[in-house]
Amino acid sequence: MTLFRHEMKRAWKALLIWTLAIGFFLAVAIFVYPEMKNQMDQLSEAFASMGSFSSAFGMDIMDYGSLTGFYGVEIESTLGLGGAIFAALIGIGMLANEEKRGTAEFLLTHPVRRSEVVTAKLLAMLAQIAILSVTVFLMTVGSIAAIGEAVPWKEAVLLHTAYFLMMVELGCICFGISASLWKGGMGIGLGLAIAAYILNIIANLSDKVEFLKFITPFGYANGSVIVSDGRLDGMKILVGMGIAAAAAAYAYVKYSKKDIR
Repeated sequence: MTLFRHEMKRAWKALLIWTLAIGFFLAVAIFVYPEMKNQMDQLSEAFASMGSFSSAFGMDIMDYGSLTGFYGVEIESTLGLGGAIFAALIGIGMLANEEKRGTAEFLLTHPVRRSEVVTAKLLAMLAQIAILSVTVFLMTVGSIAAIGEAVPWKEAVLLHTAYFLMMVELGCICFGISASLWKGGMGIGLGLAIAAYILNIIANLSDKVEFLKFITPFGYANGSVIVSDGRLDGMKILVGMGIAAAAAAYAYVKYSKKDIR
């Protein structure tokens, strides 16, 4: 628990900044909605007729003029992409940063097993993702209530659950990669997050590459699809959580045998 508390203390500033930034931009989008509401029907028709662009961002399968449709699109670009980058960056640095800072040897001279180090850091990563997810959810529903709209509880819970699981998967994948690195891998984490987002856009464009939705975490964290279907895709989530578990298990195996530099 000492190492867990140390990790949380060390990360609180970055966590605060990311959480407030994502929550702020979502709140701004929600507060703008009433001003745009009267024009939404025209915007919805325009977006739906943009062909491949509409398909790429799911605007062809839902009503962008409604609050849930509007929020489904906004959350994908804000919490989706922003949360993915956040999770990837904290995951990729969890184990590698000790060697980058030159503190790994000092840490491992203490009476603590390597598996305990991995567990503490994994829990710290998951805790940060959970804190961000819950805080942004509360800011979101609070903003919807503040503008006088009825909170779409079902859609809100489904959307935020999906993006929480997406962040967990990406974080665990990067956490596993971190066990193999000797220096920070910020570029790797950032690249993986953006690649996952782009793969989902590609998968939306053609049924021929539908299989990509089982590879990218955004396959089950697609705001427009969740709002349109009114449910989460259990099979894609099962595959994603399996990948996350495998990546975490790899981190335990790799770090226990790793030569610390």
